[in-house]
Amino acid sequence: MIQTSARLLELLTLLQQRREWTGSDLAERLDVGTRTIRRDIEKLRGLGYPIDAAPGVAGGYRLGAGTKLPPLLLDDAEAVAVAVGLRSAATGSIAGIEETSIRALTKLEQILPDRLRDRVRDLGSATSTFGPDGSRIDPELLASIAVACRDSARLRFTYESRTSEVSEREVEANAIVHGGRSWYLVAYDLGRDAWRTFRIDRIRDEIEVGAASARREVPGGDAAAFVEAGVHGREGGPEAVRGSVRLSAPAAEMEKRIPSRYATVTPDGPDSCVVESTAGWSSEFLVWMALMDVQMTVIAPPEMAAKADGIRRRLAGAK
Repeated sequence: MIQTSARLLELLTLLQQRREWTGSDLAERLDVGTRTIRRDIEKLRGLGYPIDAAPGVAGGYRLGAGTKLPPLLLDDAEAVAVAVGLRSAATGSIAGIEETSIRALTKLEQILPDRLRDRVRDLGSATSTFGPDGSRIDPELLASIAVACRDSARLRFTYESRTSEVSEREVEANAIVHGGRSWYLVAYDLGRDAWRTFRIDRIRDEIEVGAASARREVPGGDAAAFVEAGVHGREGGPEAVRGSVRLSAPAAEMEKRIPSRYATVTPDGPDSCVVESTAGWSSEFLVWMALMDVQMTVIAPPEMAAKADGIRRRLAGAK
């Protein structure tokens, strides 16, 4: 049986993992009786952690918001994931979060065991990142939407489409998906009676959070796959404009350097090939192709060719 002090920490960790626990479930996980769980809950309340309780057979315990941040108990994999995530956030697409991420990472690395600190540093030294391309997101907006997704709450907001059309939306929030360059909200649009994907950086002004609703299941059961399908133009989503370039190098050579999940390589004679992005074109794709260090010609779309010309002119004027 777990000793009292260790059991309190374990109980606090369990309360952080799920929105609500029954007393019997907690007792089973900690190998104690429900009466002991009630006493431990009171001890945690005495330490300043607000824990709400619902009476009855179907009742349970829920960790509420208070004035203190409860201690977090992380296993090895979770600690590495948090550290790597903080490193990524320091150069990510969420506005104003870089300095905060660095402070948090400093605190975490101070207490990491040597074996984990080495793993985090190895990952950091082996990984490089392009700077964010496009609009950056207010972290408070992202956090508010995440809470709404957790609670399956309704959201009201003003949305600007990719064609600059502005509309008022009321949705049932379901999930947030990070697509590499952009953050997406997957939600059921009540006004259109259909599932929709919303670019979070296109949400204008403040959001209004409403009451919770019965949770619906995303088509296919996978929010990330639903967003990917929409971005790539499948299942009725907006058609993505793919980028294609011609490289003066054999296709067999480029196939070894370009993962097929990101782009396709098609032979174009014995000494050249055409590379097409699997998703919509981006500045990252353009720069990636330029870094192949072979002669490159942009084929399509015209917007990517204009972007390449702008980069070329800026580089030509650099001192």
